[in-house]
This record gives sequence, structure tokens and C-alpha cells, in this order.
Amino acid sequence: MATRVFADDELERLRGFPEINKEELIRFFTLTPADVGFIDPGRGRSPKDRIGLAVQLCTLPWLGFVPDDVASAPPAAVARLSERLQIPMGELRFYGTRKQTRTDHLREVTGYLNWKSAKAIQLKELDEFLLARAMEHDSPSLLFRLACEHLAASRVVRPGVVSLLERVAAARAQAGRETYQRVRHLLTPKLMGELDGLLIVDPVIGETRLNWLSTGATGDSANAVKGELEKLGFLRGLDAHALDLTALPAERRRFLAQVGRRLTAQSLDRREAQRRHPILLTVLAQSAADVLDEVIGLFDQAVSARESRARTKMRDALAVRAAAGEGRQALLDEILPVLLDVAIEDEQVGGRLRNTIGMARLRAAAAGSVPRLPRDHGHLAMLDDSYSYLRQFTPDVLRTITFKGGSGAESLMEAVTILKELNATGARKVPDGAPADFVPVRWEGYLEQAAKAKDVTAYRHFWELTVLLGLRDGLRSGDVYVPSSRRYADPASYLFTSEQWTGQREGFCQLVGKPASAAAALQGCKEELETAMEDLEKVLGSRKAGVGEVRLSDKGELIIPPLSAEDVPAEAASLRDELSELLPLAPIA
Repeated sequence: MATRVFADDELERLRGFPEINKEELIRFFTLTPADVGFIDPGRGRSPKDRIGLAVQLCTLPWLGFVPDDVASAPPAAVARLSERLQIPMGELRFYGTRKQTRTDHLREVTGYLNWKSAKAIQLKELDEFLLARAMEHDSPSLLFRLACEHLAASRVVRPGVVSLLERVAAARAQAGRETYQRVRHLLTPKLMGELDGLLIVDPVIGETRLNWLSTGATGDSANAVKGELEKLGFLRGLDAHALDLTALPAERRRFLAQVGRRLTAQSLDRREAQRRHPILLTVLAQSAADVLDEVIGLFDQAVSARESRARTKMRDALAVRAAAGEGRQALLDEILPVLLDVAIEDEQVGGRLRNTIGMARLRAAAAGSVPRLPRDHGHLAMLDDSYSYLRQFTPDVLRTITFKGGSGAESLMEAVTILKELNATGARKVPDGAPADFVPVRWEGYLEQAAKAKDVTAYRHFWELTVLLGLRDGLRSGDVYVPSSRRYADPASYLFTSEQWTGQREGFCQLVGKPASAAAALQGCKEELETAMEDLEKVLGSRKAGVGEVRLSDKGELIIPPLSAEDVPAEAASLRDELSELLPLAPIA
């Protein structure tokens, strides 16, 4: 069983001495006077026993156990002990020819260092520790390392590698049984049938539902969004979003979901139900959250892609407009000098312009005039070209997903609700009184112009586009969130509640060195401010009389008259330099 976790050479390495670095050499192989007294030759020990005992004494805290071949200890460590004890290094090769000597010495070392052998009570504690860790991590090599660290922290001598791996395997098996017991109440006959149905090839989609759920979208097209919406509808039909798996640690849920997505349907089907159903259950629950986040992310990407395309078209249109306006710009360059020449009488300006420029050019320039651009240079108008494309998936997104708004997003959320109703009823006209105060200033002109022209279609297009863009921006900023989502969750859910903070406030404030009382904290800030103001007054009061007052200019700049070096203490000069960096100072003549 052990060789399934570690190769033979790795097992041998775990049983022996590893390489030692300089930090470990100094930390573990430095003998204190008490250690030397413990190894003292007055106890009747030979040089080989003394240096062998020293190696065991230093090795136990380092590795948590002592290898059988004590003589194979790292030469650098043996040399350090040899120098300290004044015993030749070669003496160590004669140590331990009698196994009982090594065993007796190890017993003495554990007693001296206050370590314990792994007896029944220590092994029981180890099994409990391994079970708790196995509920979080299933990697046997990781569990083995964690077990070694636990034993070392408890000052318990590590048992043999195979024995420890057997306990790791037992903990993993127990974790599997414990997992089933914790989710057993969810596994109704109906749900178990639905879980097993995930492993059957569905003729409609041409693959198993498990593989279908585990395959993400490959793009941000309208079809990709609708494909993920179909998955979300399937999962909600199974009530996957309502599964409560909090009885399992988060790491256990993540591990089981990874196993379910990594294994084939055939491999899962061959597993017994007590192992298969918890895996499929976690896949189902995690897919509900993952697909929800995927839908929202694709909605963001698809809307943003069309907005970016509209911005590119707008820039191209601006470039064409600028090129077409070169003739009018040249005409303006000829007109302005005449208008600015005060030597030309006002009644002569028109005649001179018509004679010098010519009526043909003036009429051509007037005929080629173009309408003024809106504030956004036509960006939203360009996005309106993608309105039909966006309508392919945005109504489905709004119908399927519940959006919530935080403080300040009330009008946007009201607009989203109205847009859902319009989509559901097929109405085209935005109702009177529909909120529009969430619309950025650069786009308000579109709505005002459409309303003034009583163009219901244009108003609906521009209003709906601003709602979608506002929703996207709200999701990015956190002003809008989605219940049950992980990536787009309510920002407040990441904070302590009042009850949680009450229990942890004292410890946190002690940790950062701040008073737990708000009144005490404010008083401390006031005292710091008063002290800083006193220091500033000393600087300001040290100036020469008649040089001018320290004051604020009309532009809010702090004006400090210049002082000679002998009039300013060193600390005051330093403070003035700091003020010069922090505040905008007016130039001083």
C-alpha cells in the first residue's frame, strides 16, 4: 500500500537522513551547555557512544524521528558535533553496532527533550487530526507531511513510514464514509436517480449531461450566452442552486467536484453509490454557482464587445469627418484674418469676403455643413446598430437572473424591473415616468432628443442600451450583485456582521494597537492634531517680523515668507520642508 504513494527510492529517503542546509545546521546541531552535560563522559560513555548520542539528540527535533543508520548523518552536522565535543568524526562509524544501545539512547533522548513515543493515546489524536485534514485534502503525500508536522508539534516520535501511511489511508477511507453520512439526508430516491442520469448519454445533446456541464463556453457570442443559460435552466430544474452542502468543508466540496469533472462517466458509474453520489452532488452544486457566474461574465463580455466595436466605428467616422472638414477649415483660416483686421470697416467685411473668397466657395461650404455631434461623438448611436444582436440574449439574461442593487442603484434596479416587464409583455413603449437619472450626462441628449421628437422606438432603443450598460458597470463596481453568485456576490457578504465584529473587535484592536472605543479613538486623533498644530505654530512664529504674514492666497496656496537659516531651528526647517512637499506652495520672490 505504501509503495502506491511513494516509490521505493522515496521510501528509503523518508527513512534516512536528508540533506541539511546551513540554517538547519545551526538551529538543530548547536549543543547547549546542558546538552553537553547530558552527553558528559562522566556517565561512563565511550567516545563513539557520546557522539552517537549527540547525533540522536540533535536529529530528533530536526526530523521528528531518528533513522536507524545513525552513522549516515550529514557529514557537516557530524563535524559540528565533533568539534564541540572534541571527539574524532570517525568514532561515529562504530556507533550502534548493538541495536539495544541505539534504542536505550533514544529513550534517554526523548525523556531529556520531553518527547513521547507514539502510544495509543497519541495515535488516537493523530487519527482524529488526519480525519479532519482528510475532509479537506485527499492527497496522501500531503496528508503524510501534515501528519509529520502534527507529530513534531506534539513532540511525538514519528512511527515508521509504512505505519504512518496506513493511518493516512485509513483516514482517507473514513473521510469518504463521513462525507456520505453528512450528505445522506439530501440523497432522496428522486435525486439519486437524477444524479445517475448525469452519466447517461443524452440523445438531444449527444453527450452525457455531466460532460456537458463541465465544458465551458468557448466565446462570448449570443449563442454562447444562450448555451450557458440553457445549462443554468437545467441545473435549476434539478434545484442544484438550493443544495446545502455546508456540512462539508469547502476544500472537500472543491476536491470532490474536481474528481467528478476529471473522471469519465464510465469510471464514476463503476464506483459504489456511497462514493459516486456525493461526488455528483458536489459537481451539481458547484456547477450551479459556476454556470451562474459564467452567464454573467459572458453577458459582460458580449455587451462590452459590441460597445468596443461601436467605439471603433465612432473613431473611424470621426476621422472621415475630420478629413471632409479640411476644406471648411481652410475657408475659416481665410475668413478669420479679415474679421480680426480692425482696419477694415464693418460694412466692408462682407463685400471683401465675397469678392476674395468667391460666392461659389461660400455656397459650397454652406451646402456641405454637417450636424453637430452629441457629447459622446456618436458612440451610443453606433452601439444602436447592435441593438438587434443584443436583443438575441439580453432578455433571456434579465429573465433568468435576479439582480439586486446596493445603495445608490435604486433607480437602475427600477429600470431593470421595467425592462423585464417590457420584454415579458412585448410592449415597445417605455412607460412615462420610467427612471432615467442613472443615465450618464454624455448620453442624456439622446433620450431628450427622442422624447422631443416623440420617437418611441428611438427612445426605447437608447433607454434600453443605457440600462444594459449601467447594469454591466454596476456588476463591475459591486453596486449591483447577484444572489447565489460567488464572483458577483453582495460586497457586504465579505464583511463582518455587527454580531461577528462585536466578538472580534477587542482582539483586533489589541493587535493593531488601537482603542476599541470610537470615542477614545477620536480623542486620540484630536490630541495628535493638537500636537501637530503646536509644532506648526512654532515654525510659523519663528519668522522675522516685517517679512510678511503666513497666509493662504486666493488660489488656496500656502505662502510662507523666506527665513534665514539662523532664524529657523533645524527641526522647524525640516518640518517646513515636509509642508512644502505636502501642500501647494506659491512661488516666493
